[in-house]
Amino acid sequence: MAAATAAAAGPVLWRRLLGLLPGRPGLAALLGRLSDRLGSYRDRRRRRSPWLLLAPLLSPAVPQVTSPPCCLCPEGVHRFQWIRNLVPEFGVSSSHVRVLSSPAEFFELMKSQINVAKRRVVMASLYLGTGPLEQELVDCLECTLEKSLQAKFPSDLKVSILLDFTRGSRGRKNSRTMLLPLLQKFPEQVRVSLFHTPNLRGLLRLLIPERFNETIGLQHIKVYLFDNNVILSGANLSDSYFTNRQDRYVLLQDCPEVADFFTELVGAVGDVSLQLQADNTVQVLEGMVHPYKGDRAAYCKAANKRVMDVINSARVRQQVLHAQTFHGDSLLTQEDAAAAGDRRPAPDTWIYPLIQMKPFEIQIDEIVTETLLTEAERGARVYLTTGYFNLTQAYMDLVLGTRAEYQILLASPEVNGFFGAKGVAGAIPAAYVHIERQFFRELCSLGQQERVRLQEYWRRGWTFHAKGLWLYLAGSGLPCLTLIGSPNFGYRSVHRDLEAQIAIVTESRALQQQLHQEQEQLYLRSGVVSSATFEQPSRQVKLWVKMVTPLIKNFF
Repeated sequence: MAAATAAAAGPVLWRRLLGLLPGRPGLAALLGRLSDRLGSYRDRRRRRSPWLLLAPLLSPAVPQVTSPPCCLCPEGVHRFQWIRNLVPEFGVSSSHVRVLSSPAEFFELMKSQINVAKRRVVMASLYLGTGPLEQELVDCLECTLEKSLQAKFPSDLKVSILLDFTRGSRGRKNSRTMLLPLLQKFPEQVRVSLFHTPNLRGLLRLLIPERFNETIGLQHIKVYLFDNNVILSGANLSDSYFTNRQDRYVLLQDCPEVADFFTELVGAVGDVSLQLQADNTVQVLEGMVHPYKGDRAAYCKAANKRVMDVINSARVRQQVLHAQTFHGDSLLTQEDAAAAGDRRPAPDTWIYPLIQMKPFEIQIDEIVTETLLTEAERGARVYLTTGYFNLTQAYMDLVLGTRAEYQILLASPEVNGFFGAKGVAGAIPAAYVHIERQFFRELCSLGQQERVRLQEYWRRGWTFHAKGLWLYLAGSGLPCLTLIGSPNFGYRSVHRDLEAQIAIVTESRALQQQLHQEQEQLYLRSGVVSSATFEQPSRQVKLWVKMVTPLIKNFF
């Protein structure tokens, strides 16, 4: 334990190398963190040397864990406890975790949760659509706010909404205009924050037109929170995500610590965002650096501090709680806790929030994801899904360089969200086909097409937006870990956008079965990719798309 703690407190490079040595199971090596700055050079190489896996990037040291070892501490129940060195660890009962399966279920649940909210509603999304279903959500919020004021004992209900500035401002009727009535009617209860990337500024901001300016960087976190209930998803607040756009969704019920964390996280990002006013103008909070008019370095430093303060304070709180529970002089049994009024079941599931905000030099999700891929052992199975197959070079190298079996689910061109779009956007599905074909060729050239399988999701009249992974340990028929949230495992998710997902680690067979069924339902609607796949007429990619894709792949 002491050696692992020393490794965690030291530079990340030594932490990675120490993880390679025998008897170092705590913090494993993070090999394969290849610099995307060298991406153009590597893309010119037909075959990448495995030695490139030894090219780590510099990143902040992992925070030190000071909990003393104790035989009563349940650190042996799963092998992923090292994640709590980076982020808070929330122990919950698996009975409080519910996996959703459909857009309609997601939509109906959100409306019902809004209707019964008493204290807080926190919603973070890329944007809010402008159709009738989105208006239903706004109407639900208005009704709940009105009830909070008319009640015999008025509640202190607060509504906080975080969206992206550029996406939320697109068009004359947009997310901002949809929410203005709430701001005007309930100015003391409603807050709407619009995140503006610090990378879109100056001449660049003036020259890049609407829609294209969204390629520079976005607020991409999707969290929907109602009192102490939290929904983590990759779905936006738009009609297709409520009807026929397949995503993933998980509900954490009665999890106050998790809800407090995401309330604070969304609040922190909101604090460094532009605040929507009742007259449709925007302002920065007093004392805050302007995201695109102020000094970029000063803004990013302030944003980093604001977000990391939330993460670190929650991590310390959970460590203290962990120490009190398992290292106290008088260990409370479950019966003692029940007698004291705490009737929550003992935890068999652990939630780890993983945050990625590269503009602010926060790379926690990247570190954890690469570690999970690095540690995937022979015999383990990784089911990875993304609506946009455009993995970073580091992720690709880890998939190719590790020993686990992979089944990667991606969107067929027909269910890509850009399929049939007008203008240049209409060529994006073809660009993804080109990237997919290049990766498949590399698999074949390395003789790994059996170990790493590509599968394409297809469903008539639907689009595909699911992302995340399920990890099955060697010899297990059920997953013990899943990642679910907003990241797509691509360059944008790692380098440009603000992202958040959670790692759910569980020893509950019932919850593992839920996750397994979720994975099976998605993969059942897919076909295995083979050489014949790319011979189909619909997979023919125009020359200009092939030429442009390497230049623009980091923007979509």
